[in-house]
Order: sequence, then structure tokens, then C-alpha cells
Amino acid sequence: MRPLKARYFNTTGPCDPQRHYMLPPTPQIPQTRVLIDMDRYFVLHAPRQTGKTTALRFLASELTADDDIAALRFSCETAKAAGDDFAAAESILLHSMREAAKWSGCPDEWLPPDPWPQVAPGSRFGAALTEWCRRCPRRVVLFLDEVDALQGDSMINILGQLRTGHDKRPQGHPFPTSVVLCGVRNVRDYKVASGHSDRSNPASPFNIIADSLRLGDFTADQIAELYDQHTQATGQEFTKGAVDRVFELTQGQPWLVNALAYEITFQMGATGAITARQVEEAKERLIRARVTHLDVLVSRLREPRVKRVMESVVAGSFPDADPAFSIDLSYVRDLGLVKQRPPIDVANPIYGEVMLRVLGGHRNLG
Repeated sequence: MRPLKARYFNTTGPCDPQRHYMLPPTPQIPQTRVLIDMDRYFVLHAPRQTGKTTALRFLASELTADDDIAALRFSCETAKAAGDDFAAAESILLHSMREAAKWSGCPDEWLPPDPWPQVAPGSRFGAALTEWCRRCPRRVVLFLDEVDALQGDSMINILGQLRTGHDKRPQGHPFPTSVVLCGVRNVRDYKVASGHSDRSNPASPFNIIADSLRLGDFTADQIAELYDQHTQATGQEFTKGAVDRVFELTQGQPWLVNALAYEITFQMGATGAITARQVEEAKERLIRARVTHLDVLVSRLREPRVKRVMESVVAGSFPDADPAFSIDLSYVRDLGLVKQRPPIDVANPIYGEVMLRVLGGHRNLG
């Protein structure tokens, strides 16, 4: 294996431009800045391991470099353990937010209050944001990453507090000017996950969401641009045939694009120009090794709603006029398992091979 002396293709966690080959992430979500400038609350969603956290970190940094914004990204993931205990979820979120602010490098006068306002559980999150925005000399913009980790009553409570603060802003109430809910799912599935129906409800905490954006996959040109960074750094070329085959196999899914390149350049220790044949070998190695990303895909296929849809997709037999299937299909599309646009099909050939082996009864991929 080649020793790590320079940047490499990343398959674990957020990207760092000093350590990893990567494309500028914010051009992938151009509408985000427009909606933030309009002071909107909205959803940004994408499947796991597609670069959401990397994009949010870069976007928060770019926004804070402006003259009038203090932007902060923090994770809601640890609040999953609170379940329906909304008071515990509040405490976890407030701790996560304070830690993220402390390590953001912002001046002390921009940071949240310490201690938090002492109010009743169930209103602490909103009160904390109000006090922070009252003190901060800049407009506060929040990115709630992994927001779909919140469960049931905890999600309803937190979103309800955001709705209350959002609706008071026209009266001069200090509150974040823009909030971005970031996760795997679209807001429609947050309703289902928290026990709400998918019907419109004017009193719902979900109806302040102005839009729902999806972080896109790479184009063939972007894959070539990413791989060219390796060529420029090492002199090792990815042939056009190799790049084309990577796009065919992955359809631009970011983790798969990086994983194939990492497998070839590091694990396989390829020398000389990289060919389509080596891409094929790397694909098979990833599937047989049950790498984490594909193992998570297999576990998803055990979810009844996912299995039901994917069996129909693989077989090409879709139920007619079945509302439940439509809801489940939307969920599976949010997970990145099927293509975003018609016709309905598996998202990419690598996922398709894994699904055929699992759904076809070949449980042992090794």
C-alpha cells in the first residue's frame, strides 16, 4: 500500500481540503444562500455520506466571513438517545450548540449566553435562541445537522419552539433570521416519524418550512475534476474510460465515487494509468468486503417499508393507486436508494447488484 504522504480520497467523515481530494461543496447547493438572504427557514436533505456536513461547515464559514452574519452548524445526533423526553432533548441540543459555538472561533460577544436562561422545560431551546440573538451583534443563522435524529415528541417540541420564535420575528422578537434543518429525510417524513399525518395543518410546527433542497450527486465532469486532483498531485492518470465507468456504476453518488478511487489508488496500490478494468475490480472488492456504506444499505433493506418498495422496484411491479406505496417510495427516494426522477429505478448499478444479491436470497455477499 502507498504511504499517506499527501491528500487522499475520503470515505469517512467530513472532508478537509488539507487532507482530502474534494470539490468546493457550496456550489452543489446554490439556492441555500439565496434562501438565507431571504431570512427563510427550510430543509436541506440528502442521503448519508453525500457531503452534507462538509457543505454545511463550508457554508457556515462563508456566511460568517460576511459583515452581518454569525452562522453556526451543530449536530442533533446525540439527542436521539432522549427519545420522546423533550426536556432531555433540549438539554442535549443546548450542550451541542454551546460546544459548537465554543470551537467555532467566533469572538466572545457573538457566542450564546452562559448560563442559558432559566425557564420551564419545553421552552428552554427557544428562550436560549432569543437571548442569544438579543445579545449577538450579528444576524444568527443556524444549521441543525442530523435533525432527523430527534424522535417523536422531542421533534415536535423543538420544531414547535422554532415555529413560535419564527412567527414573532415580524414584531421585533429576537430570533435566528434563518434556520436550516439538515438531515436524510424531507420534512414530509419528519411528520410521519413524529406521528403526524402527511396532511396540511395550519397549526403544525412543520408549516414554517419555505422550501426543501436536496444536495445533488456528482456529474461526470465533476468526477473527472475530482480525479484530476489526484493526477495533478501524483502524476497518475484516470483514463477517460475509467472515469466514464465510475459514473456509470455510481451515477455520481459521492461516497461511491470516492470509495472506488480510494480502493484503486490505496488498497489495490495501482500503478500507471487507471483503467475501466481496475474500476470493475474495485467495485467487486467493495461489494464483497461489505464496506460500511454498503452494509448500511443491506440493513436498510430489512426495514419493511424499504423492502416493500425495493422488491417492487427490482421486479418492476409497482402497486396501482396505493397511497402508502407513494409515501414509502418518497422515503426510499430520500434515502438515495432510487433515482430522483422517473422512471423509478435503483439509484445506481452498484446498489442494484447489492440489492439483487440480498433480495434474491444470496445473503452472503462475501
